[in-house]
Amino acid sequence: MKKFNKQYLNDALAAIHFNELTDVQAKVLELDKQNQPLIIEAKTGSGKTHSFLLPILENLDEDILECQAVIVAPTRELALQIEKFARDLIKHSDKIIKISMFTGGTDRDQSIENLSSQQPHIVIGTPGRLHDLVFKENILKIYTAKYFIIDEADMALDQNFIEELSNLANICQRAKIMVFSATIPERLMPFLKKYLNNPISLKVHPDEISNLNIDHYFIKSKEKPRMDILNQILNAINPYLAIIFCNTKESAEEVYEMMSEKNYNVALFHGGLAHRKRKQLIQRVNHLDFQYLVATDILARGIDIVGVSHVINYELPQDTEFYIHRSGRTGRINMDGQCLSIYEFNDNQYLDDLERKGVKTHYKDIKNNSIIDVKDRNARSERHWQENDVDRAAKLKVKKPSKVKPGYKKKYKQKVAIEKKKLNRIMKKK
Repeated sequence: MKKFNKQYLNDALAAIHFNELTDVQAKVLELDKQNQPLIIEAKTGSGKTHSFLLPILENLDEDILECQAVIVAPTRELALQIEKFARDLIKHSDKIIKISMFTGGTDRDQSIENLSSQQPHIVIGTPGRLHDLVFKENILKIYTAKYFIIDEADMALDQNFIEELSNLANICQRAKIMVFSATIPERLMPFLKKYLNNPISLKVHPDEISNLNIDHYFIKSKEKPRMDILNQILNAINPYLAIIFCNTKESAEEVYEMMSEKNYNVALFHGGLAHRKRKQLIQRVNHLDFQYLVATDILARGIDIVGVSHVINYELPQDTEFYIHRSGRTGRINMDGQCLSIYEFNDNQYLDDLERKGVKTHYKDIKNNSIIDVKDRNARSERHWQENDVDRAAKLKVKKPSKVKPGYKKKYKQKVAIEKKKLNRIMKKK
């Protein structure tokens, strides 16, 4: 394990049982020594949050009371998680390190009042609120930053924050820019080319994440209602903590209501809940107050949930990348995990895409409250026709032609079928 120059970081890592750097952490710490921007393509569960927090804190000058790092996250939950990780790392510091978080749903007036008296060392926030405090209020001074971090950049792009990110990056011209993203979509390239001069790119191969300690099980609905299949799955598992993913708030609420009626220890999490409620729920989930959590894809990215043993896809996400994000909620920190997905006949192309991405699929069924193996979805069962007494009697009644003519087999089979029908009628009368 690497030793840091600041002893409080070594103490903090020991306190949280952080024994070994992940691949992305080791590489980012090494590349940070070079004065070049970084583009890091890494999936959920790769340890990327600590990969930027550790160099920020290692190079922080605690005696200078000005903003030295800006960390931009696309959601309030992700910003809150980054703040928690950062505070865990500074617990043992002898010097005061001021960390401030600015997101929608927090007290804006209080933020302005706090900033008027002192600037934080490290700023963590969502693009909209940071943009508001920097440009509209002119109260947050980020031009002094040495680091400008964008976490989950593709997610920020999907939420149309590219203009805010551009304006913020333009202010932080002295800063070293690090962009972290699960994928690097084409629409992100203009931003990267404009603000990152001669960047170093690092990619953690997706196969390392999509199969890391995770069994990927797929259960065919066989035209049965999804809720029935979900009930069968719930009867077959006893999870430490399971997240059940749905594609919409409406289906999440339906699943939650069904499970509540059956007295499962379950909570519901989606974007329609108030920020305070969502924050409280995450805290309660991490305190293991629930065994099941029904959620939409707001929970698929970034937010760290402790102890997830099972992921259930009530509905497969439209984008296979989000399957990777969802399944990455389990199988973390060297723990085993299961991802169980309900699929239909028309999902074959989707499953082909997953297999091409390197996901090792296993096809299952549920019998007597147990998950059992079934043949691969593309395997056809062989049918063996066995001749019976009626078949043999019908053939005896039809003479095979002495001379073989074109189409004789078809005519012979037709005559045998006619005789077989006659014999079956006679047997029914008996």
